[in-house]
Amino acid sequence: MDLNRQLKTAIATGSLRFGQRQALDACARGEAKLIIFAANCPTEFADELHANHPEVTKFRSTLVNRELGIACSKPFSVSTISIIDAGESDLLQLESNIE
Repeated sequence: MDLNRQLKTAIATGSLRFGQRQALDACARGEAKLIIFAANCPTEFADELHANHPEVTKFRSTLVNRELGIACSKPFSVSTISIIDAGESDLLQLESNIE
């Protein structure tokens, strides 16, 4: 799966949130279906999120936060993306790779 293309599709047709605080809020409200972490997102944050919200699928990408921001057409680094609605993308087919 081409993550860059799927992210662009999801941004255009779905609902995404960017950043660690947004991810915590989306998980707490039960809105998040998938959390995508940058390769250099602190493992402590991913572990905390996994421990508190094991029902949400979590995927660590191979892109670092700068590359993830570029993939999302953002002028800033993005360490965490919360997928609320994947729209026409296939992002929800990603399987968790964080234990």
